[in-house]
Amino acid sequence: METLWLKSQGLPHAQIAQLAGISSNTMREYFRLYQAGGVARLKELRLYHPTSDLAAHTVSLEAHSRAELPATIKEAQSEIETLTGIHRSETQVRHYLQTLGLRWRKVGMLPAKADPEVQATYLETELEPRLAEAQAGQRAVFFVDAAHFVLAPFLGFLWCFARGFLQAPAGRQRFNVPGALNAITHELVMLTNDTYVTATAVCASLHKLAEACQLKF
Repeated sequence: METLWLKSQGLPHAQIAQLAGISSNTMREYFRLYQAGGVARLKELRLYHPTSDLAAHTVSLEAHSRAELPATIKEAQSEIETLTGIHRSETQVRHYLQTLGLRWRKVGMLPAKADPEVQATYLETELEPRLAEAQAGQRAVFFVDAAHFVLAPFLGFLWCFARGFLQAPAGRQRFNVPGALNAITHELVMLTNDTYVTATAVCASLHKLAEACQLKF
């Protein structure tokens, strides 16, 4: 718009380009666009968006990535080249995987002995009736487990010239918290120690739980 205004004031083209801080080719392009479509044409954005050759294979590569998860960028690079015949650098492959929605994530574990059908049956026939009785005040239901906190520092990442080290306790030193959570009131009954969860510790936890429920062995 500044270029057009300078043009309307009758300034020579060389001076217009200098005052607007643009090249003479850009200035002439502005004039050409204005003559072709007025101000509306000048306001259009005509950005260049290159299209990757892999775009035509997005559906098949996404399906393959869901069935065969690549462990490394090199592995993904090799699979893409094998499936499409297109070679891309590791940086390009990483960016392409990110556009597909893939992220480098740590694999988690599920208990191998978990049986959904058995768990569903237990929930329906065992747990839910007991929870209903607890809600009615006929019994107390607790979820019992122990947490084991390792006494160690949390190690993060630093930009450094050499790897840094911190003194820390041995990995076997832990802070143990055997506890029981009331399913209805959410009251927590717990003990703590920094040794081991032995039979004696379990018995002590049961005695404390009995005291909370006003029971006697």
